[in-house]
Amino acid sequence: MVKLRDLKEGGIVRILHDGIEKEGYVVSTGNTEVCVNNGTQEFWYPLEEIIPVPLTENELVNTLGFEKEEAVQSVKYKKGPFRVLIHEPGNFSNVEVWYREDRRHFNHQLYVHELQSHHLDMTKMPLGKTAVH
Repeated sequence: MVKLRDLKEGGIVRILHDGIEKEGYVVSTGNTEVCVNNGTQEFWYPLEEIIPVPLTENELVNTLGFEKEEAVQSVKYKKGPFRVLIHEPGNFSNVEVWYREDRRHFNHQLYVHELQSHHLDMTKMPLGKTAVH
């Protein structure tokens, strides 16, 4: 289950709405609920109905707009000077992120909203969905 303190404005999550999973983004947080824009409306959801979105290549490239660069035994995703390094292609449970001299390593599955929080903390700029042209 997602922790309330881990959710920030703009964080991409899935919500369970009337038994259907829908993607949305966090608008704000309250004491026990999260206001999520689900593409149709903004609505307050209890934490039990918030589902984290696992970080995958599809999310990095298609949702967040990163460029993929393959190496011999790793894959690097770039967005400006911000980097995400996957040490074993397809395995997102060993991830390194860096921005300038700030480097962070994670030995567990990262979720999109967590990467967005780290990006904001490191760059002071929000990381959101890339507009489709």
